[in-house]
Amino acid sequence: MMADQFIEDWQVFLEPYHQAVEELKLKLKNIRKEFKNQQRHAPIEFVTGRVKSRESILEKMVVRNIKPEDLLIGVQDIAGIRIMCQFVEDIYEVAHLLKERTDFKVLLVRDYIKHHKASGYRSYHMVLEYPVQRVSGEVTVIVEVQIRTLAMNFWATIEHSLNYKYRGEYPIEILERLERASQAAFRLDEEMSEIRDEIREALRLFDQRDPAKKEASS
Repeated sequence: MMADQFIEDWQVFLEPYHQAVEELKLKLKNIRKEFKNQQRHAPIEFVTGRVKSRESILEKMVVRNIKPEDLLIGVQDIAGIRIMCQFVEDIYEVAHLLKERTDFKVLLVRDYIKHHKASGYRSYHMVLEYPVQRVSGEVTVIVEVQIRTLAMNFWATIEHSLNYKYRGEYPIEILERLERASQAAFRLDEEMSEIRDEIREALRLFDQRDPAKKEASS
């Protein structure tokens, strides 16, 4: 059975995922706002989110040989949230905050920072079970959350583009350069962590500037 036959209406199927992404983005932005209001360092720099298209879902099912009846288990990133952080330490603080919440359930954690992939990929992944309130009742959807530093995200964005071109079969020179770039990006994160107290103090002073000057520079 093809997935198109398994799912009668893709728009209806994906609506709860869109709602979950929008709700989570709002909740995460509110966490950042709360830290800022308390004049504390916000571990969340910014948040993005997306829902996979029908075409992208079907392509992933083909590549990974996922049966239509296993769609909800096999494709855990139909809904995706990406959280950007300034420092590696912020990543683990955000992960702790999410694990402590009661409005959703953390099903799975993959720490690709302490145990990075062979390609050099680093990120912290969490798979959530998120309840969405619909007119017809509660619907539970699976959401993948990726937590990264800006340096990690830069590398991952480039690698994703190259992977699309080479379909994972990188020329050895490209693979070696990707690995070196990943190491350089992580060294940058380590250096930033060494001076994070100074950076946080500078940002705090920046946020306390005259409101008129702050608005003019934004």
